[in-house]
Amino acid sequence: MTGPRPTAQVLVVGAGPAGSTAAYHLARQGIEVALLEKSGFPREKVCGDGLTPRAVRHLVRMGVDTSAPGWSRNRGLRFVSRGVTLEVDWPEGHSFPGYGLTRTRHDFDQLLAERAAAAGAVLHTGTKVTAPLRDAAGRITGVSAACGPDGAARDFSAPVVIAADGVASRLGLAMGVTRLGKRPVGTAVRRYYRSPAKHQDPYLESWLDLRRADGQILPGYSWIFPLGDGRVNVGLGVLNDSRTGTTDVRAMLAPWLERTPGEWGLHGEEQADGPLRGAALPMGFNRLPHYHQGLLLIGDAGGMVNPCNGEGIAYAMEAGELVADLVPQALSRPAGPSRERVLERYPREIATRLGRYYRFGRVFSSLMARPLFTSLVTRNAVRSPVVMGAMVRLLSNLSDRPGADAVDHLVNTLVRVFPRDKELTGRPS
Repeated sequence: MTGPRPTAQVLVVGAGPAGSTAAYHLARQGIEVALLEKSGFPREKVCGDGLTPRAVRHLVRMGVDTSAPGWSRNRGLRFVSRGVTLEVDWPEGHSFPGYGLTRTRHDFDQLLAERAAAAGAVLHTGTKVTAPLRDAAGRITGVSAACGPDGAARDFSAPVVIAADGVASRLGLAMGVTRLGKRPVGTAVRRYYRSPAKHQDPYLESWLDLRRADGQILPGYSWIFPLGDGRVNVGLGVLNDSRTGTTDVRAMLAPWLERTPGEWGLHGEEQADGPLRGAALPMGFNRLPHYHQGLLLIGDAGGMVNPCNGEGIAYAMEAGELVADLVPQALSRPAGPSRERVLERYPREIATRLGRYYRFGRVFSSLMARPLFTSLVTRNAVRSPVVMGAMVRLLSNLSDRPGADAVDHLVNTLVRVFPRDKELTGRPS
């Protein structure tokens, strides 16, 4: 006797950058995809709204026209620290374009979800997943959800389920995938300001000498990202570490903005455009394993924020594209051990692509929690264009592999020193 017909071949829970990218690439291959999103569009999302060339590459691969209205292009990073200002252009190599972008998450996520729907994915908004459905062996077979304004109960089923439900990842947690306490987590806050003087700045601006009220330099940075629509996204992110003590991150934003020139319009409430919002940054693969009992975790649900710079969108989209490469191969095989072997390749491939780099990133973030190291970086490194150019490639993960020049070779060699993360292919304890 057979059960009810599956809703789709793949369920993707969460229509952020990770989920929509996965749904888009799966649908393009003819896979039946149901994309479940608890909110409606457009929606608010706490983010710096800045996209490095690594993220731009994935947008281009999705066929997004980054020259269309709504996108603001930037040429690199401007660093400010201890009275020194240095501009570094994005490197342009074989793998990445030589420009970055900004766009607010208010409609960025909607744009990607619409791309997925146009490719053939069925988008269900206002659909809040409440629990996993499991078979007798505990393997996930679908989800229960509350749908629409009245919360009508509905079950969705599929042979493969992908969790792209963000930093809390209630679906992952319900399946027994919990956060690793020793992995880094950051806290970020951001606010929009109307700033005619800065909204078309060709550089993303980062202030590295982020200080607490007692004068201690913290592991993190503050930013001013131009949106090109009369506004800027301003904010700051701090690595949570016991060695730096407790920090009220929200309370730090206004004193930092007071340091900016008055003509930028970033002082007080008059030019503010919306409230101050904050969110956690799940860094360095702090939720593992990325595949468990039929569930694949991508993006923030898998703690995939880069521990070097707090960037999450590029890695969310990268993971979404990777699962879209593997899942059709798995579905072409009969249910059972043969299909399972293909799905189990996902965490191993993540480990191959990013395991060494994220291990380096966790070491770097740990060093940044030491005041002596942080002072060295903020005082000395920013004075050298050569050093900061190399650091941009390293901390933004923008080197070509194999290397295109001496800096690429140096960066790649440094990352290769670090062993792969064995926990990436492990099981939850």
